[in-house]
Amino acid sequence: MDKLHGIRIVDMSRVLAGPLAGQMLADLGAEVIKIEQPGAGDEARHYGPPFFGEQEEGGTAFFLAANRNKRSVTVDFSKPEGSRIVRQLIEKSDVVIENFRVGTLARYGLDYAALSADNPGLVYCSLTGFGQSGPYAKRPGYDAIFQSMGGLMSSIGYPDDHPAGGPMRTGLSITDVITSLYADVAIIAAVHARAHNGGRGDYIDVALLDSTVAAMSHYAMYYLISGQMLPRRGNYGNGGVPSQVFQCRDGSVMLTVGNDAQFVRFCRALGSPEWADDSRFSTGVERIRNRDELIPILEAHFATRSVAQCLNALVAADIPAGAINNIEQVFADSQVVSRNLRTPVQEDARAPLDVIANPIRYASDPINTYRRPPLLGEHTDEVLSALLGYTQEELGRLADSGVISRCPSSINIT
Repeated sequence: MDKLHGIRIVDMSRVLAGPLAGQMLADLGAEVIKIEQPGAGDEARHYGPPFFGEQEEGGTAFFLAANRNKRSVTVDFSKPEGSRIVRQLIEKSDVVIENFRVGTLARYGLDYAALSADNPGLVYCSLTGFGQSGPYAKRPGYDAIFQSMGGLMSSIGYPDDHPAGGPMRTGLSITDVITSLYADVAIIAAVHARAHNGGRGDYIDVALLDSTVAAMSHYAMYYLISGQMLPRRGNYGNGGVPSQVFQCRDGSVMLTVGNDAQFVRFCRALGSPEWADDSRFSTGVERIRNRDELIPILEAHFATRSVAQCLNALVAADIPAGAINNIEQVFADSQVVSRNLRTPVQEDARAPLDVIANPIRYASDPINTYRRPPLLGEHTDEVLSALLGYTQEELGRLADSGVISRCPSSINIT
């Protein structure tokens, strides 16, 4: 994959949103150098158990999910000599990704204003909780806070009058994932624009709160044009009926009947074509109006059948439907297997490791490079010697003074 070949990125981010943004660009062919604190590294290296391999290798699920195809360089940029090393790397780079709290990096001369003076073409992307402006700009936050404040939690869960009612967060740190993708779009667009504006870079301010609000999409637009808010419906859809989970004898299925023609096929598939002729259910509008009459009929039907029976009938009738898979079942699914969504990293001396494949499929230039997420400081010697010309003696001195740390496997690279 060489879509971004020749683009060098200094990734100073930690935890999830920033590292995910860097990983996507690395998958697309960019050279991504991950800057980490000596001795500690990215906090995500310690978000265990479980650990893959030895704990000191940083093999947590959190870290492994967001840092493949990168090189790790350990530099303490709170020390003057360390900040100078990072500035030297950035002078030779195209993009910086960082997610420190507002104003932190300016203390070390690593903010956009300082760095762009020496590298006018620099694209600098800051990912923060609330952005660089506004009354909350300096407040800390994590994914769940932005799910809460951005409206996402209010849209998830059962209605308040349900026994299990109330707002609910997603299990996945979804606002981090969403924000990383907005950041990637912004970075790629800025790098493209640089080629057409005389080589000027840009500063990008991406906030998790902003990204969450934007991701509310049609839910937010529903409010903006009507002044009303869509109710929480649990596993019921807010559109066509039926669109929800149904409990079978041995599990559950999710289905969506999106139009009247599908409803006719749906009824035939379930062996009850007369439902489609019932005036209460014959049109989408009537099914919504009479939801409370239709759903109990369907629930009773599904409860007497197995998941396999229901899915076979629905798929044969071209009705969108699927089982409620846990993660083990996901990776055993024939479609997931055929799409190679579980893929091994390139072989090295360590234990075999599978990762989640990038979902982007190019016809002519596939993404097929998956290098293991780096050990802490694994590439410090390699990068500082090759890019900045540091000798082994100089690297040894820097390590002795605590400015860098060296991974044993990287020492004496020639």
